[in-house]
Amino acid sequence: MQMKRLGVWAATDRFSASDAAGFARRVESWGYGALWIPEGLGREIFSASAWLLANTSTLVVASGIANIYARDPMSSASAQKGLDEQSGGRFLLGLGVSHLPIVEARKHTYGKPLATMRAYLQGMAASTYGAVSPAAAPKTVLAALGPKMLQLSAELADGAHPYNVPPEHTRQARAILGTSKLLCVEQAAILETNAAAARALGRRFLDFYFSLPNYINCWRQLGFTDRDFAGGGSDRLIDAVIAWGDEKAIRARIEDHWQAGADHVCVQAVGPALQPDESLLALLAPR
Repeated sequence: MQMKRLGVWAATDRFSASDAAGFARRVESWGYGALWIPEGLGREIFSASAWLLANTSTLVVASGIANIYARDPMSSASAQKGLDEQSGGRFLLGLGVSHLPIVEARKHTYGKPLATMRAYLQGMAASTYGAVSPAAAPKTVLAALGPKMLQLSAELADGAHPYNVPPEHTRQARAILGTSKLLCVEQAAILETNAAAARALGRRFLDFYFSLPNYINCWRQLGFTDRDFAGGGSDRLIDAVIAWGDEKAIRARIEDHWQAGADHVCVQAVGPALQPDESLLALLAPR
């Protein structure tokens, strides 16, 4: 799997199927190593990944993340192996316990995150697969924010995929994971040098995440307080979680994550529209 150091994180549910395929091809042509896509209340993530893999030739497609409440462990293991074999090793499985409101919307009971994930990974490892296996064992990373989930990522998975975190968290995550595990960090970025305008976009982007305890708890562990969560988020929190400014400033934040121990940074290009800011992605293109 050739993920490279830089990738793209994008909510492709905001595209039609044909437009999502075209976007994936552009991401590939720009030289990014991977395209990460989420699973919420939109498309089922394995079928969406299959579509993007079929429409690209070198790009890694990663689930960021597949909700473990959406299917049983054997289904996830079979889908992972099938997509990996069909694509020649270009599928990376990101798994997560999701969030209480999203899980309850599926009419499931939200269990204790650590125990639920541990049992799920053990179920995947014990599952039977009767089709042709991929050439190499496919990799799994966990959506991990807190130290215990990061420890589980090191114990039973191939690494972690933190989201909405500053480089300080990346440094802590690398210390917990050790040197041999993948650390694939999402970084939201806004190509805007006006502080007020950039922070306004940042607050609009983070508004949904303030309703999810997993992120609030993570930010608290990093030293943020109720004052930082009020009024759409303090400047301090916005600036820590979201990279904004010119190309140089955004590249500097990406470099900070690499220096802190990230193997791979996937940029989420936030702009005025709901779809990704492709001008930023083209500007940052590794080629």
